[in-house]
Amino acid sequence: MAAPPRKIHPRKIKYEQTLTGCLNKYKALLIINVDNVGSKQMSDIRHQLRGEAQILMGKNTVIRKILRREAKSDPALLGIVDVMRGNLGFVFTNGNLKDLREKIEEKKDPAPAKTGLIAPCDVFVEPGPTGLDPGQTAFFQALNIATKINRGAIEIVARVQMCFEGEKVTASAAGLLSKLKMTPFAFGITVKYVYEDGSCYDAKALDLSMDEVEMKFMRSVSQASCLSLGLGYPSMASIPHLLSNAVRKLIAFSIETDFDVELAAPFKAFLADPSAFIVATAGPDGGGKEAAGKTDTKKEEEDEDDGGFDFDDDDD
Repeated sequence: MAAPPRKIHPRKIKYEQTLTGCLNKYKALLIINVDNVGSKQMSDIRHQLRGEAQILMGKNTVIRKILRREAKSDPALLGIVDVMRGNLGFVFTNGNLKDLREKIEEKKDPAPAKTGLIAPCDVFVEPGPTGLDPGQTAFFQALNIATKINRGAIEIVARVQMCFEGEKVTASAAGLLSKLKMTPFAFGITVKYVYEDGSCYDAKALDLSMDEVEMKFMRSVSQASCLSLGLGYPSMASIPHLLSNAVRKLIAFSIETDFDVELAAPFKAFLADPSAFIVATAGPDGGGKEAAGKTDTKKEEEDEDDGGFDFDDDDD
């Protein structure tokens, strides 16, 4: 007996229609990471981007399944499937991608240090009063933090590092920072990848200027041409160099064998009579002497006008 067809939830059907509609409506999209981003912050970003972009979140398994299905007509979408790992979402737009990324990433909200959270930066507790009563001294002693009692409150003596960048926040560090009412971290939406014109690339590429892109492209072309010439394998990058070398060899062959080639005519004429190509120029000494003569004449005229006396100095 055949199994009954699996019924698809209407919510998944609606999500697929929304995703495919956005892929057809917008020419580019940003793939964003929303780790540690609250619902209030997401709501504010949606309101800020209204009319300029559309944010779409969803389950990675559902997104990958829909994209694989759409990739049958557009294989470039498989580039998005490969990067859909983690807490990611889409921002569809037809506007400037760099400006949109700056607008998305500029909003960051302060957040407390929670146990097990990966610290995005180092966190230090500066020396000074804590506002805690002396009864909590044992808590600081357990953390090996030097303290003293000053005016009925605990005061930290030296600077202490509580969190290390890239490492998990310990329970003791989270407890102390909570007691001190510190919110050392700031989280917001980060743009991880960009999909545009069928290409999916890292968002760092948006920081490159056109001059930098052109420089990197020319460097790559130069490396490709060197590789092609070294291997003796013709390519679009090495063909101009191959043609140039061929022309030079043809000219040399024409000169050595007296075989007439139009390109070699100027070189043969030069070898036949080099003096015909000498350009008459004024000698370096002639110009210098003429200038020196003008300077001396001018100086003599000034001396004659002054009568041999210097009138610029004041008499004592």
